[in-house]
Amino acid sequence: MCKSIHYLVPEEKKSGSLVANVLKDLKMDVEELSARGARLVSKSSKQYFLLDLYSGDVILKDRIDREALCGQSEPCMLLSEIMLENPFQLHRIEVQIEDVNDSPPKFSQSQFLFEIPELTPINTRFPLETAEDLDKGKNTIQNYTLSPNEHFSLDVQSHSDGSKYAELVLEKPLDREVDPQIILILSAVDGGDPKRTGTTQLIIDVLDINDNFPQFKQSLYEIKIKENSPLEKLVTKVEASDSDFGSNAHITYSFSRVPKNVLRFFKLNKYTGELTIAGIIDYEENKNYEMNIRATDGGGLSAYCKVVVEVEDENDNAPEVTIVSITSPLPEDSPTDTMVALFSVADQDSGENGRIVCTTSTNLPFVLKASENNYYQLLTQQMLDRENVSGYNITISATDRGSPRLTSTRIIHVQISDVNDNPPVFHTSLYEMHLWENNIPGLLIGSVHAVDLDMEQNAKVTYSLLPGKVSDGSVAAYLSINSESGNLYVLRSLDYEEIKEFQATVKASDGGSPPLSSEVIVRVLIVDENDNAPFILYPLQNGTSPSNDLVPREAETGYLVTKVVAVDRDSGQNSWLSYELLKATEPGLFTVGAQNGEVKIMRPVNKRDAFKQKLIVGVRDNGHPSQSTSATLSILLVDGFSDPYMKMLDIPKGEVVEEEEDRNLTVYLIICLAAISFIFLVSVVVFIAMKIQKQRQFIGNCNSAPIFPGGLNIQENHVDSCSGPSAQGYNYEVCLTGGSLNSEFRFLRPLFPVFSMEPPNIQVNPRNSTGSSEEVPSLAEECQQMNQVRISHLI
Repeated sequence: MCKSIHYLVPEEKKSGSLVANVLKDLKMDVEELSARGARLVSKSSKQYFLLDLYSGDVILKDRIDREALCGQSEPCMLLSEIMLENPFQLHRIEVQIEDVNDSPPKFSQSQFLFEIPELTPINTRFPLETAEDLDKGKNTIQNYTLSPNEHFSLDVQSHSDGSKYAELVLEKPLDREVDPQIILILSAVDGGDPKRTGTTQLIIDVLDINDNFPQFKQSLYEIKIKENSPLEKLVTKVEASDSDFGSNAHITYSFSRVPKNVLRFFKLNKYTGELTIAGIIDYEENKNYEMNIRATDGGGLSAYCKVVVEVEDENDNAPEVTIVSITSPLPEDSPTDTMVALFSVADQDSGENGRIVCTTSTNLPFVLKASENNYYQLLTQQMLDRENVSGYNITISATDRGSPRLTSTRIIHVQISDVNDNPPVFHTSLYEMHLWENNIPGLLIGSVHAVDLDMEQNAKVTYSLLPGKVSDGSVAAYLSINSESGNLYVLRSLDYEEIKEFQATVKASDGGSPPLSSEVIVRVLIVDENDNAPFILYPLQNGTSPSNDLVPREAETGYLVTKVVAVDRDSGQNSWLSYELLKATEPGLFTVGAQNGEVKIMRPVNKRDAFKQKLIVGVRDNGHPSQSTSATLSILLVDGFSDPYMKMLDIPKGEVVEEEEDRNLTVYLIICLAAISFIFLVSVVVFIAMKIQKQRQFIGNCNSAPIFPGGLNIQENHVDSCSGPSAQGYNYEVCLTGGSLNSEFRFLRPLFPVFSMEPPNIQVNPRNSTGSSEEVPSLAEECQQMNQVRISHLI
């Protein structure tokens, strides 16, 4: 415990007067005093002094009246404490209030009546009423004086506590016949500068002879009573007796030389001598009372006794809790042992009744720590979390050890302030957003949302896009995000056929310092629209005359003529294609497969069917609304063009010579085919080179248009599942000379775009059974014509 610092200050000084400077006694300078948060805390209910942190002066706040503050208690002390924080330290300050001579002595009455019988012995003493002086020390009563007379003198004496009292001493016998009444002036003089005097008048009536004085059974009565005893309770009864008779033996009781506070709390029955309680007795106000009681008989003779009343303490004062400082709001990241509040406790009772134990609410992250001079610190004992508990109502209970125990409580509200310890959290780890292709730029496609459990600025979430790639560009070229709301906008019109989906990373950051953030993946799925019409791959529709497909007139029902192959750049049901025959030269001759686009013979060909057949095949997708296109087919019905899948006719045995001739012709045919094939390959190479050059020019003019033959890059899912692979070949009929079964040549029909050409003006008549023919061209011409057809199909 620190040593007390003692100061003196006179009472009645003006407010704002300097009491003392504490810097020297505290051994510190002004900067340290201010930096350590010095605070002057009064131990009394009223704050009489102020501490100036910028000078270290203790200044008087209000005028002090020592008599009102301390009464007759000596010394009159005001206790305060200078509290220093960081580190915590207390310095006890004792300010003694010095008395000034501001109260004159005062008697309780302006006149006092004494009835003294004549023949009273010389040197008889008569105690006189003492005057009261509210001052103390030298300023209190120092002497009593008596006006000059021939009968009485004044003997001034001192009590054990130093207070003065006077007794009137009879110096000369009284003679009622000479002086029936004597009037004296009694003066009480204090020791102040200047001196103050109080006077009273002593009226002495000389009575007729009364030779017996009253007698008390005991001269001293010592009584113990408990504080807060009920009113009218009997304290004691004093009794005196007189041996005289008549009125001289009639005794009355009265207080003699008692202070006013005794008269406020006790009452004396003048006839019975019963001393009872007249006011609330408070141990904390006065622990004992002394009073003189006078018994006077009818003849005016008096006797005196002394009554000492000792007050016993009762546990009638609950402890008092005084809050000195509170840290609120308290940051949630405060370390353990952080001081949340500082408070002091006091109990006006004494002994066990004044011993105090402090407790606080259970299950809280705080603990009480006792300090010196009945100070307590409320400290944190574990980490705080504002998101779980934003504030605490802490109940401080102070209980004394009296019987019964008294308790007082004080509730301290501590608000927990937020720190940025929670990052924003998204509701999901992945956002999926759907966007129809051909959208309007700037379209809102969805929003992301993150929640931050912090508050105010720490919970303010802003959104941003992290850098990333989409195809060959950056994410910022495709998406934009509103930093406040998290709304996502698409910046350009998208084409499902170019990009089907992409993803971006969104970052959510709070406004704390430093900021915390989290990320989430946003996946944007492009939804296909039916914005592409079917495209005919085969036969190629390039605006020229369509190519010709040869069909033998001997073909049976179900004979596969050709196949229309189409694709759709859309996906799903938008790319499901169906085929139908829109128009035909002979409507009942051909049929088209609705799912695969195969053109087949529906009935046998007859002679009345035209040589040249024209078909228009429609292709329609399954979108809403659906889109369609059409393909034009040109089919030639020829005679004598055998089908490899048709049954071979048996050759008559009698035609051996003709067979030998056919074999020779076959050799010539092989030679012709070799020469023609070489020329064909050269032509194909030249043609492909020209087509590539034209295609490049076409791409430069129509960048947005779909590109097919000549540079076709079609995804697999664009091909009809029923149509099979695009590179599907078909066999042509075998062109044979008569009877050459051992030298067959097959001309395959490739799946290439067929450029139209004029149908060859060829009429082939089958040979009759006798070997004769009408207008039959030579074998070489026939093969040459067939090879021209083959070349046109290959091209």
